[in-house]
Amino acid sequence: MPVQHVNDSAMHYRESGTGVPIVFLHGNPTSSYLWRHVMPAVGGGRLLAPDLIGMGESGKPDIDYTFADHARYLDAWFDALDLQDVILVGHDWGGALAFDWAARHPHRVRGIAFTETIVKPMTWEEFPEGGRQLFQAIKTDGIGEKMMLDDLVFLERLPDSVVSPLAPGDVDVYRKPYPTRDSRLPLLRWARSMPLGGEPADVVARVEAYDRWLAASPDVPKLLLTFAPGPGVMMHEGLIAWCAANIAGLEIEHSEAVAGHHTPEDQPALMAASISAWVDRLGLRHP
Repeated sequence: MPVQHVNDSAMHYRESGTGVPIVFLHGNPTSSYLWRHVMPAVGGGRLLAPDLIGMGESGKPDIDYTFADHARYLDAWFDALDLQDVILVGHDWGGALAFDWAARHPHRVRGIAFTETIVKPMTWEEFPEGGRQLFQAIKTDGIGEKMMLDDLVFLERLPDSVVSPLAPGDVDVYRKPYPTRDSRLPLLRWARSMPLGGEPADVVARVEAYDRWLAASPDVPKLLLTFAPGPGVMMHEGLIAWCAANIAGLEIEHSEAVAGHHTPEDQPALMAASISAWVDRLGLRHP
């Protein structure tokens, strides 16, 4: 994988092809490996997928791994590669980072496709019931540290959040970046960043800021990919309806194929076909 030095560290990324950049952003607890089956099937363009700072093969600087930290390193990566007129594809926190980057760099974005991501701050009641107790525990001092730093809860549960079984080798790839307690800090910080019940305030403010941009940018096409809900799905019907009512320039493409929360693992071919068709229909691949 290529590597780009950013700030005081380095970010590794996957890259293939030439032309208009299409950037794939992963979330927690995955890496650019999440997109291994999606990217080759999308087709033309300069396809790139970074490992977020502290995750995958990227460096692990001594930072807090807040949303702002991730955005700062991602900004530096975009700038170092001089990426302009970008099509963004995001999953989980990768979708949130895509929205955040686009809202702050509106003249550098061509379109955004997203799935299973953070589209708005939520009350605890709005959050899927199956995950409510889990996140309440993670956000509790002492308990969350044990769950995420000692017991690797998200990594242990990764095979349970997909319909298609993960091969042992795939699970190993996702586990490899986190051999020590300290190396797992990004996993805890991301989980605690989920904007629930008004907290954490800094993340709520950033999500509200990109929500304002999403509502006021009809000239930037957006594509929400949804599937028949499998295990761990975050974007329920209420959130999908909210997107339809509040995101300008949005198309929603639903498939009755089943997918859990990690949609790029469960339905990579369908995702790639939908993204490719959307990009081509709107002419986004052409400079």
